[in-house]
Amino acid sequence: MTIVEMVTAMEPEIKKALPTFITPERFTRMAISAINNTPELRSCTPISFIAALMNAAQLGLEPNTPLGQAYLIPYQNKTKGITECQFQLGYKGMIGLAYRTNQLQIIQAQIVRKNDTFEYCYGLNSDLVHKPSADERGEITFIYGLFKLTNGGYGFEVSSKAEMDIFASKYSKTIGSKCSPWKTNYEDMAKKTIIKRALKYAPISVDFQKALTMDESIKNELADDMSEVKNDCTEETYEQQDVQEVIY
Repeated sequence: MTIVEMVTAMEPEIKKALPTFITPERFTRMAISAINNTPELRSCTPISFIAALMNAAQLGLEPNTPLGQAYLIPYQNKTKGITECQFQLGYKGMIGLAYRTNQLQIIQAQIVRKNDTFEYCYGLNSDLVHKPSADERGEITFIYGLFKLTNGGYGFEVSSKAEMDIFASKYSKTIGSKCSPWKTNYEDMAKKTIIKRALKYAPISVDFQKALTMDESIKNELADDMSEVKNDCTEETYEQQDVQEVIY
């Protein structure tokens, strides 16, 4: 059975995992479109592809679309000599999930460029000022993420471009792939990473924390009866390939 045939056969189980605002027919079309647009996904083990797809379904995120909510990435597992599918949260997907917690008033990340005015300091009187240049802004120098809670509390995190590049090279298993979002959508991946760092200071919900554990995961086993897959999935069923990025 091909991956496309398996996706079609799994539509009833996908329906059980999806939230009400996404129809299973639409989600199945997005999955098949992802395969057609990224032929390398056809080489992935069917189990890892379906598992990554179910991650997106359970979170209510659209995979491999212009919305940038989530990605299904082919990953060459050189140790096993196979191609597996890795699930990656997108920047916009993470923002959407964070807002579902109802504790955040503002959450965002921004790219700073060479000719921008940018100053920040940490400590008891922490402050962050960013004024984008009205002219040619230049190359990327910093990335920062911030949040403000509904009760007025706030926090932020800053990374230099050089630090972000080192992080991506060290922790992203798929960075060597031409399909990696770090190559096709660098700014959004950098924003997602810095938001993760900022949110470690925020009172995020247990459900949101579980969503973060799915990021950068590759699952190699599925329950014999896929009808057991439910919306309240547990993080224990996922093999985490990039634990460092999840908790960084």
